Amino acid sequence: MFKLNHSKSVLSIPAALMGAFITVAGAVLLSAILIAFSAASPQTSLRAFFIGPWTYPWFLGNTLDGIALLLTASLGITLAFRGGCFNLGAEGQVYIGGLTASAVLLSPATGNSASAGLLCLACLAAMAAGGAMGALSGVLKRRFGANELITSFLLSAALSPAADYLIAGPLRNPRGNLLATDRFAANRLLPRLLPPSYLSLSFVFALVLILLGHIFLYRTVWGYRFKIAGSAPEFARYGGINAERCWIPAMTVSGSLVSLAGFFAVAGTYGLCHQGFSGGLGWNAIAVALIARNRPLALIPAALIYGWLKAGSESALLARGLSFETSAFIQAAILILVTIHFSAPIILKSPFKKKERL
Repeated sequence: MFKLNHSKSVLSIPAALMGAFITVAGAVLLSAILIAFSAASPQTSLRAFFIGPWTYPWFLGNTLDGIALLLTASLGITLAFRGGCFNLGAEGQVYIGGLTASAVLLSPATGNSASAGLLCLACLAAMAAGGAMGALSGVLKRRFGANELITSFLLSAALSPAADYLIAGPLRNPRGNLLATDRFAANRLLPRLLPPSYLSLSFVFALVLILLGHIFLYRTVWGYRFKIAGSAPEFARYGGINAERCWIPAMTVSGSLVSLAGFFAVAGTYGLCHQGFSGGLGWNAIAVALIARNRPLALIPAALIYGWLKAGSESALLARGLSFETSAFIQAAILILVTIHFSAPIILKSPFKKKERL
């Protein structure tokens, strides 16, 4: 019995990697085919798709900035998965986190605050807002048996219109034409690393968080218990670990990290909070976590490739000949293709392999 289980665990690793490779290769191939057949100038659009995001400092910085947001939010999704939960409210948590941070940064009561201290306060406020949203879903799951997938999504869907109202109403800049808040002062922004692009210090913070997430899951006793409780709750109970106790912390930490991405977006990327700034970041983070098979270090190449595909389609859109609908369809197709890695181990399994006897 042990040998059979051990052999399966060994064989699952290359199957998982092959599933991720199929996802990425399929997304790149499909994107190239769509661009080639729909663009008025296929050669120009394909060149913009493949090398556009890396050609100039402005494009490179913006691509890396988007990857930093993906890394932060997808780490939150990964920790929820590892704890035995599914956070489907990431889109709303990014939105609410960014709005909460903006309210702190624009508050008249913080007029004389030091810039570093104010940024830390705004960061903590954003994480607290997202953590509260995640914790509520965790409490409902543990106390009342509610499905956290549904509760996190409904809570996100309920609070997003309230955020729209605040941005378009009480918090809106009356002197501007956008549905957005006032711009933050220069000393209330995260330092830029590659001006004039949007790349900020959030990229460094995102890499540090990924490393800390990996250390927690694979180098600490608490992380081992956390993983076991999420992946094998019955085995965890046999070993004296209460799997249900991990649900609330998992959803709380997940919501906090996802909302931290919202703080990075408003304080590092945009310099203000505009209506709908999340722009699908929460859904993209779920896709990145699925591609990475919920492994923190694997989030880096997954976010890099996913961010390149998204930035490449937008670069091809700006080049010429590619319609906005095609660009949106490419990004939607990538979201669908992330499910391939679940079936890849079954597809790749040899039908001629002899069954081992127990």
